[in-house]
Amino acid sequence: MWRSRMIAYLPEKYKKEVVPQMREKFGYKNELAVPKIEKVVINTGFGRQITDKTDEEQKKIQEATLKDLSLICGQKPILTQARKSIASFKTKKGMPIGARATLRGKKMIDFLERLIHLVLPRTRDFQGIDQKSVDKEGNLTLGIKEHIAFPEILPEKAKAIFGLEITVVTTAKTHQEGLELLRLLGFPIKKGDEG
Repeated sequence: MWRSRMIAYLPEKYKKEVVPQMREKFGYKNELAVPKIEKVVINTGFGRQITDKTDEEQKKIQEATLKDLSLICGQKPILTQARKSIASFKTKKGMPIGARATLRGKKMIDFLERLIHLVLPRTRDFQGIDQKSVDKEGNLTLGIKEHIAFPEILPEKAKAIFGLEITVVTTAKTHQEGLELLRLLGFPIKKGDEG
């Protein structure tokens, strides 16, 4: 129920509040020139969880991770494979080392709604997003230490707890534009030294 009500929230807010404020602040001549969120990329690595495990145990961990990640994303993630062998990490070329999903459209909006309004406030010791998390092209990258912060995951049923790296890719050209866009959309970005 809450999903269908919230889905329209971000696009509406963008049109009615973000576009006019961004145009006023940065002087865009055209509405289409205002930066927007293009896609969201969600990554996780199997890392230490599969080190020193048998092939069967590794497969179980990978399957559980993929299952949880698909619940979070609303689509099937893809396995990422090692590009080269690294002995110190005990990885061989072509070995599955993580999973990734790229969200666009409605799935992206739905994910961002949950991230902003449910997940970040539920994250332990969350103080706000550091401005340094937005790069000079205006993209935001943040880490979630435990995937069980997402409401779709029941902590007691999670076979393994893993972290996520979330990258929000925007069409902004500068750090300042990206920061302002994300802040106006409701991302809890810490106040402080701009830049």
